[in-house]
Amino acid sequence: MTRNLIAHGAADTMEYADDVVRVPASAYTDEALFDREKRHIFRRLPLMVAPSCEIPNAGDYKAMDICGVPLLLTRKKDGTVGAFLNMCKHRGNPLAEGTGNATRLVCGYHGWTYKNDGDLVGVASPQDFGAIDKSEFCLTRFPVYENAGLIWATLDPASKLDIADYLNGYDDLLKAFEFDGWTLFAQRTLPGPNWKTAYDGYLDFYHLPVLHKDTFGADFYNRANYFAFGPHQRLSTPSKFAIKVSGDDDQKLDLEHLSDDEIPQEVLVQGVWTIFPHISIASFYGGGQRGAMISQLFPGNGVGESYTTQFYVMENKPETDADVKSAHEQFDFLEVVVRDEDYKTGKRQHEALQSGLLKEVLFGKNERGGQVFHQWVEKLTNASDAELLEIFAAEQREAAE
Repeated sequence: MTRNLIAHGAADTMEYADDVVRVPASAYTDEALFDREKRHIFRRLPLMVAPSCEIPNAGDYKAMDICGVPLLLTRKKDGTVGAFLNMCKHRGNPLAEGTGNATRLVCGYHGWTYKNDGDLVGVASPQDFGAIDKSEFCLTRFPVYENAGLIWATLDPASKLDIADYLNGYDDLLKAFEFDGWTLFAQRTLPGPNWKTAYDGYLDFYHLPVLHKDTFGADFYNRANYFAFGPHQRLSTPSKFAIKVSGDDDQKLDLEHLSDDEIPQEVLVQGVWTIFPHISIASFYGGGQRGAMISQLFPGNGVGESYTTQFYVMENKPETDADVKSAHEQFDFLEVVVRDEDYKTGKRQHEALQSGLLKEVLFGKNERGGQVFHQWVEKLTNASDAELLEIFAAEQREAAE
């Protein structure tokens, strides 16, 4: 991919889609479609639910709600991750909220107790409650998968779609970030517009020098080449140059004259890496070391709402006050860009689309990422469960060929 970007940069070219694509404006505003997307995409496909460094230690847990499904993640004694429906099998009360560390999870309603591997180990006042087989009342388990320092789960306990098959080898490429062993420096959640409106921005370099002209975009090209792995995409600017940041000095690197071994690791992962349907990963340098912002996007309650959790992960925990301050400044800057520029614009855009007077929106030949994203959303929203399995089986066959 890097050599592709270098070659196009040297030639001052980019890769184009075949044609301009038209998407119905109702794709962003139709409530019935929005509800179907939540059911068929977010409650049926594997989702990247946490960076591994959010629950790094045995006993760590994280509780969250995704499209009405209460999810509980745990780091078990053997170091593997468990994913469960966060509901006590007695009356459905959630067992945990937020994050914490516990080897036992006790329901705050009646005191039923579970191990963090989901097994029911205690029923309060069993002599009064009556005899039950505790093995039949373990927490409902969701498919879960961990690789490349990231955790995926599927919010359908009966899902037959293998998460690794769904990722189509993309997770192994994400190992280039080297997230294993990194630290979670900070996180926050921002309200946003319709989830597709918000996600369009992560797949679009075309807007950078315009919308972000007063923050950082004036220094960026508006071109991007796209690399697809099933529905997952990486986009990056075609250029033979890269900026390697070392300390306080910026050194411009001519990549054409470097061997593969000489190209720095941060250059190999430059650009934006998206994991369908809701993740964006971009590298940054703050606090004196490599870092990345992982943006995790979910639909909100209404068609015009979404929320995004931003995780700022770092190669190592910053040690000096200056490095901590620098890392916070980088993360705070990214909040301003997303909240006050991307999402503010997206909300205004959505309000205008709700007038119903614009019948379609356009994705140009230079916006192939958005074209591919909307094609996959439509395909997977309308696919039956059997068709869903065949779609990703076909992707596996194509990759093998």
